[in-house]
Amino acid sequence: MSNGRLNPSSGFKATLPKLLLFAGALFLFGAIGGGWGAWQNLCVDCPSIAQISTWEPEETSKILSHDGRLVAEIGLERRTPVALEDLPEHVKHAFVALEDRRFYSHRGFDIRGILRSAFRAVVNRSFSGGGGSTISQQLARNMFEERIGREKRIARKLKELQVALALEGTYSKDQILEAYINQINYDRGWYGIQTASRNYFGKNASELNPAEAAMLAAIPNRPAYYNPIRNPENALRRRNLALGLMVDQGFLTEDEGQEWKAYPLPESQAEPREGLAPYFQEWVRKTLDDRFGSQLYTGGFTVHTTLDLDIQAAAELSMEEGWAYIEGLPGFDHPLYEDYAEQTDPFEEGETPYLQGVLIALDPHTGGVRAMVGGRDFRHSKFNRATQALRQAGSSFKPFVYTAALASGIPASHILVDAPVVLPQVSGEEWKPQNFTEEFLGPITIREGLRRSINMIAIKLGLEVGLETVAQTAQMMGLRTEIERFPSTSIGAAEIIPIQMAEAYATFATLGTRVRPQPILKVLNREGDVLWEPEPDKAQVLDSLTARIMVSMLEDVVARGTGYNVRDPGRGALTYDVPAAGKTGTTNDATNVWFQGFTPNLMATIWFGMDRPVTIWEGATGGGFGAPVWGRFMHRVYVGDSTQAHADSVFRARYLSEDSTSGGALLEADSTGDQRPEEVLGRGYLLPIPDPWPVLPGLVTKQVDNRSGLLASRWCPADSAYAELFLPGTEPTEFCDMTGFRIRRNPAPEEKDR
Repeated sequence: MSNGRLNPSSGFKATLPKLLLFAGALFLFGAIGGGWGAWQNLCVDCPSIAQISTWEPEETSKILSHDGRLVAEIGLERRTPVALEDLPEHVKHAFVALEDRRFYSHRGFDIRGILRSAFRAVVNRSFSGGGGSTISQQLARNMFEERIGREKRIARKLKELQVALALEGTYSKDQILEAYINQINYDRGWYGIQTASRNYFGKNASELNPAEAAMLAAIPNRPAYYNPIRNPENALRRRNLALGLMVDQGFLTEDEGQEWKAYPLPESQAEPREGLAPYFQEWVRKTLDDRFGSQLYTGGFTVHTTLDLDIQAAAELSMEEGWAYIEGLPGFDHPLYEDYAEQTDPFEEGETPYLQGVLIALDPHTGGVRAMVGGRDFRHSKFNRATQALRQAGSSFKPFVYTAALASGIPASHILVDAPVVLPQVSGEEWKPQNFTEEFLGPITIREGLRRSINMIAIKLGLEVGLETVAQTAQMMGLRTEIERFPSTSIGAAEIIPIQMAEAYATFATLGTRVRPQPILKVLNREGDVLWEPEPDKAQVLDSLTARIMVSMLEDVVARGTGYNVRDPGRGALTYDVPAAGKTGTTNDATNVWFQGFTPNLMATIWFGMDRPVTIWEGATGGGFGAPVWGRFMHRVYVGDSTQAHADSVFRARYLSEDSTSGGALLEADSTGDQRPEEVLGRGYLLPIPDPWPVLPGLVTKQVDNRSGLLASRWCPADSAYAELFLPGTEPTEFCDMTGFRIRRNPAPEEKDR
């Protein structure tokens, strides 16, 4: 019987299911909301859809030669993008077959792949094994790995999935695949399929066959492990797996699969571009780094340089011959380069134990450096001796003394006495310089003193014109190192930098215009806009008439003076139809030997020596070592010969296989009139032979007696007469005779000491 009160137990039981249902619903909605919030907040540091849409890959800057051929790429990641539509279908098939067979049907993630990866994770008791990622997820990881994170864990996978879904909602499948193959790493810093194809196979990605496509598809999974050059067995196994999957998925027939599995793997890098003018490359890189900073390595600049790859090849070959000749001489007792040729590690402080050398070739009118050999092996030493080394100039400094003299009104027929010189020094000791030979010629013209490179004449002339004037002349012409005002300066005691010596001598070639050497024509951004187009740094520093007389004197050095080996068919072989002038240089104890030479349209400086100055070889001279190399180099430039085949073969192997998609195209002639490289090879020579320097209006030409400096006459020996050039007002007015000759042969004591 009821007592009329509620039964709380029965009421609670009645409402409990409803409460549980309500609580469950709250929990479910909370979990869903929390999960959705967590999902939304999971990737707050991931790129937005807008960022994905505007993504541009880091791209290398490309260094091109003066006629548009690829010299090198500069960048943290070497990459040249290529359009998917420009690639054969089997490239697309290889990547899809191996990496993501359901790529064209899923929406950014593959359930089967995820389940398969999860199963492996359970079996392996680890969620760090990876796998199951679609191409879209891999692209997300590669594009934004720093913001998504590189660690292998579930959070990272979820982040990859979010970005992959954003990619799928923004791009087409082909756009995603194109971005993927252009972004991923193929080992050795080669990013993107075009760069990988050029380096592994020496061809453009548009030319890949199925085996090569499968090989490139195989590498990105573990780039170093599957690199065919480093690990051919691993690479072959994975490449053939890719080919097998292409057969299974209907992209290749069974017979085609077997055929391509027999295709050989690459055994070495196809394009060792680091070997092309490496010292010039590094000079360009430093110049651009100072101006553009980190943009240089990621911005995809195109850098047009002054380098001529054909002239560079001629320079390298000529220097190789010079090194081999010197090292092959009896009594050469320094370490040989061949003993270190296989060494890949650099030497400490960049100093090598073997013979070194420099060759710089430049256009004297523009300052454009056409070739640069800054050392013998860039692997061993990145120290650029062409632009950084300070070496004594020796007799190659003497033309600055003679230039100062001519500019001050002293004519080339001026007579000085070749006799011993004794001069007091600050220390109280006496300085007693020597000629190269012990012979003294007595009174001679300063023209002959330069032709024979006689020390006593240069010293006396320097004192006569004034050492301050000499130093200022040299600096005005391009030498920017310290030039001390000592008598020894006149015979080359000052230390100079080779490229500055080239600049100064180029001033003679232009008849007085100094032009600063420079390697860059213009820099373009990836859209083709000009970022920098340096103007030549020019200045008229010498009177053209003075410069023309100096050219005449330096032509004598080459024709019949210390530089005669330039013309010697047995050594230099530069033909007489090429106008040339220059000066030899040798320092004390034969520690440095030089030849500075020029034609009307090309200047070249050559230096040989050891990194730590010691005697190269007893009897070493600039005329014996430098002049023949200069002659052979110029012969290759202006004439071409059988040895040009070496440069041609190097050129063909490195450049002629490229086309416009490689980033190293063979471009048409530009506005400067440069010709296509195949035209260069077809004609044999590299530069046309220039016209000789003109005899400028205003110069005075007189027949002069070479032993008195007076006007030639019938009273002096006929074989002593020669034609001399004079600045107006500096020509002699008296005629020579035997009496006058005898007076000049026996000068008064005070004249001897002048």
